[in-house]
Amino acid sequence: MRTLVTGGAGFLGSHLCDKLIKEGHKVICIDNLSTGSIDNISHLIGNEHFHFIKYNVTEYIYVEGPLDNIVHFASPASPVDYLEMPIQTLKVGSLGTHKALGLTKQKNARFLLASTSEVYGDPLVHPQPESYYGNVNPIGPRGVYDEAKRFAEAITMAYHRYHGIDTRIARIFNTYGPRMRMNDGRVVPAFLCQALKGEDMTIFGDGTQTRSFCYVSDMIDGIYQLLMSDEVNPVNIGNPKEMSVLAFAQEVLRITGSKSKIVFQSLPQDDPKVRQPDIAKIKRVLNWEPKVSLEDGLNETILYFKERLNSFHPVS
Repeated sequence: MRTLVTGGAGFLGSHLCDKLIKEGHKVICIDNLSTGSIDNISHLIGNEHFHFIKYNVTEYIYVEGPLDNIVHFASPASPVDYLEMPIQTLKVGSLGTHKALGLTKQKNARFLLASTSEVYGDPLVHPQPESYYGNVNPIGPRGVYDEAKRFAEAITMAYHRYHGIDTRIARIFNTYGPRMRMNDGRVVPAFLCQALKGEDMTIFGDGTQTRSFCYVSDMIDGIYQLLMSDEVNPVNIGNPKEMSVLAFAQEVLRITGSKSKIVFQSLPQDDPKVRQPDIAKIKRVLNWEPKVSLEDGLNETILYFKERLNSFHPVS
């Protein structure tokens, strides 16, 4: 198979490129490197089954030859990024998705959209099933990401219904692992970097808000299985094991052995109070569920962040 991955130099996109090549796909990776990094795909450069194109997918996309799959991962994905790049976030979710779907139609390929748990906003239903329409503030600072992804889902289903495109929608919940950026702004890299540096660990709000953390290898397996399946409607992919942000901070302190102190700051506007996927559908349809424990996943991620920190601050 020949598969195009937009945003393929990002955290999740690069891991997906690895998985696709392992499964025998020839991969074309497109990324403008606004939030992705060549470091994430440097090990694939020179591989005969991998080709990288630096390009902005909000422009017309031209690819020579046939394509079997187009996987649309291009988008800023952390609050730090989409608050700094609000218009770019909206454009890649709308124009970028439109361009990727147009290419899918031209190539008669299969399309998978990387959507997000953020389509549920600050949910009033807990845990969140695919049938829940969400509670999103369209004009709040986070709305640029939430609504971009909601629009992306809408246009994906419109192409499916009107043009008969073979589509998939993955609603991705909090994922962590190697290749996350240290300055990503999300809770896992923030806590790990602060703990490893011995800095204060910053919790926004009182720490009672909850998150569910899925290790990257589990997430990529779920995404790949969904791509290869016949399921057209949105599917939650994530780890349903829920914990408070405060409990997660304490777990990071325990595993790292850090002496960092926990400090509290005000909660950002529209920050979700709860986040837990209902994965009954993916268990039923694909027989998928996460396998990697939080401790094992954190240990792998800590090794990666230690290497990165040492490369910036080598031990004399």
